[in-house]
Order: sequence, then structure tokens, then C-alpha cells
Amino acid sequence: MEIYSTLTRSKEDFETINENRVNLFVCGPTVYDDAHIGHGRTYISFDTIKRYLEYKGYAVFYIQNVTDIDDKIINRSKESGIPSDVLARRFEKRYREDMEKLHVNGVNLFARATDHMPEIIDQIQRLIDKGFAYETEDGVYFEIDTFDEFGKLSNRNVEELESHREIAETTKKNQQDFALWKKREGVDEPTWPSPWGDGRPGWHIEDTAITEFYFGEQYDVHGGGLDLIFPHHEAEITQMEAVSGKSPMVRYWLHTGFLNVNGEKMSKSLHNFITIRELLESYEPDTFRFFVLSTHYRSPIDFSKDSLHQSERSLDRIRKYYGLLDVEVGYDDYECDALKPHMEEFFASMDDDFNTPKAIAAIFGLINDTKNDLDAFSESDKIAIKAFLDDAAHILGVSFETEEVNAGSDDLLNLISEVRAELRANKQYDLSDKIRDNLQALGYEIND
Repeated sequence: MEIYSTLTRSKEDFETINENRVNLFVCGPTVYDDAHIGHGRTYISFDTIKRYLEYKGYAVFYIQNVTDIDDKIINRSKESGIPSDVLARRFEKRYREDMEKLHVNGVNLFARATDHMPEIIDQIQRLIDKGFAYETEDGVYFEIDTFDEFGKLSNRNVEELESHREIAETTKKNQQDFALWKKREGVDEPTWPSPWGDGRPGWHIEDTAITEFYFGEQYDVHGGGLDLIFPHHEAEITQMEAVSGKSPMVRYWLHTGFLNVNGEKMSKSLHNFITIRELLESYEPDTFRFFVLSTHYRSPIDFSKDSLHQSERSLDRIRKYYGLLDVEVGYDDYECDALKPHMEEFFASMDDDFNTPKAIAAIFGLINDTKNDLDAFSESDKIAIKAFLDDAAHILGVSFETEEVNAGSDDLLNLISEVRAELRANKQYDLSDKIRDNLQALGYEIND
């Protein structure tokens, strides 16, 4: 199996630090608002990666951090009048509900920043003791000039590091030095005691403190969105490799591509910001998941209603084929000559940097080559095909089972079709198109 690492900009053979065990860390949410479909894209991708690694026989320990103290949380708390800890727990709960609906259920541990203050403070103190960090009147900072390899993940110069502090930076040695600990700034802000005074951690330090505590100084895979490479992941490498003296901190860095909406960057100002909750009011979770996996995790993806409808139709096509396999899958292994090349293509694609679109194409290749002759297949052939599709469905995190329909639903559809035909005959195209679009949203294919 080969996977692409952002650090080397190349595909590498997958070799773990401990045989048959993978430690996987993915940057989790900052819990001040509902998760959006861009978050959904990233976490669906890494959930699928974990599923496939487990299918391959690896024991995977998957951690997501939860940033439950941050400037955004504090500002939202002041705006809403809700205490910051209550606000953070509320949106963490909603985030986990959203993930469960998307079948993103492979995370073994959600590690809150506020539950790991001793580890954060300890790591900062060791960085100070080793000469990589220093205290000022307003905080503790990592001194960039003490770490020669800063920028090796992003290939960017230290001068490009943007500060994430919103106060004057006059006390720092270098404007590019980043915060490890922020001393109390206001009377209404939550703080924790530390050797440097009451305050709270910087954004970057929580991740390395958490991963060092659970994984040690080096581990296998770190994931996140492309937007986190710089400065966040760059700062993580700097902190961890400085304090441990070991390199690399992580063997493989995996990053998901950006999600746009109708060709534009998603933002509230453009009125194209879509939360997962809003999406699931209109679409089945499997549809969005199938849409995400129809594009390679590293590639940009463009979200639109048309693309979701295409995913609905594609998923429905697999389900209809699956429904033709009227056999029960047992525990015996069966082989099918017609299945073999497509099954090999599926797993070869997944072994090639988790190439889900090619793996899905292998499923459609199977359908195209066998659907018309399926009645002539032996029962053992059908069992082999169905068992493969069951495995594929589990890896992709979707269901190929068709839902039971109510008796008389065919009659209802025929009636709707007749009404729609009459509307078209009377040139009432707007209303007939609305019926068509709504039926397509429910998974029915309409051809005029």
C-alpha cells in the first residue's frame, strides 16, 4: 500500500512504527458553531481511511482533538451571554451528533484541550528549559530562530508566518514567534493557573501535548484540511521535534482538498455557507458521503445540488443491482470469475493512496459487465459478488441495502407521473419540473 505524504510531496510505501498498529491523529473542531460541509468532507475522508486500514488488518487508534478554549469561543460567549464552557459543550455535542449521522463513527477518543492542561503546561515548561521558548509580560512564545527546519512541511519561509493574536506584539523577540501560553487578557475570560500566571494555551500546543501523551514523541499519521498546513501543522512539527529532539514527528501527513460551493469558496458573506444539519434536512447522509468519496480526498471538490443528485442516482444504481442478488451471504469463501478483475481493481485503487473514486468506478465496472447476465450466474457466484459489495459498503461507510417501500407506492408514483405528464401537455413546465426535481431528491430517476 502506498500513501501520499505532504511532507515529501510523494507517495511512499506504508510502514508503521509498530507492526500492524496505526496511531492516527486528525485535527478536530473548534466548538463555537455548527460544523459545515467542508468539515464533513474532511472527516468522512479520514473515517474511510480508518475503515480501510482496519479492513487491511491494522489496529487503528484514532484521536481527534476538540478545541474547547479559543478566541472564537470566547467571543461567541460574550455575544451570546452563554458561559464559554457551556457553549463549547453544546457545540461539541452537536458536532458529534452530526458525525454520527454521517456514519463517521471511527474516532476512538475525542480529546478536549481543557482536559489536558497538565500535559500542555509540562510541554511548554520543557520547551523553556531547552531554550526554545521564553516568557514575556503577556505570554510564553516559541522562538522561531531556534528551530532551523521551520517551514519544511509547507515549503514556506518563516517571514510568512502570520500571527493569530489580536493584541500588540511588542513584547516578542520576533514578530513570527508564536504563542504557547496567553496570559489573562480580560476579567471575563476563562483561565487556568500556570508557572507563568493565569491564562490559557495557544492553539498549536494543545495538539502536540495531546499526541505526545497518547502516542509518544513520534507516530504514524496526522491528518487535517489543506488550510491547516501553515501555520498550524508547521508549528506542531516545530514544537514536538524541538522538545523531543526526534525527527520526523509524524511519518505521513495527509491533507484533504478544499470544498467549494458552485465554484466559489464557502463563506457566510457569499450566502453559500451550508452546515451539515442544513444539508441533512434535504439529503440522505449516504448521498453526501458517496458524493465526497466520488472525488479523491486530496483533490478539490465542488458542491452543488446537481452533483448531489448525481450521487443519489449513482448510489441508487448500485442499490438496485445489489437488490437483484437474492442470496444470503454466509461465512464460506466463494469465487466468481466475473467478479475477480473488478474486485482486484477496487482494492488496488484503495491501496493507491485511498483512491475512492477509482474504487467506486470498479463497482460500476462490475455492474456493467454482469447486470444483464445475472440470472445465469450460479448461487455461489452471486454470494461472492454480494459479499464483495458488503465489504465495499463497509469500507465506504454507506449502505447498499434498499429501504422497504410502503405497499401501494408504485401506484402513487404512477399517479404522480400521470399528473406530471398532463402538466407538461398543458405547458406548465415550471410545476412539472418542480415535481421532477423533488422526486430526484428522493432518489427517483425521471426521464422525459
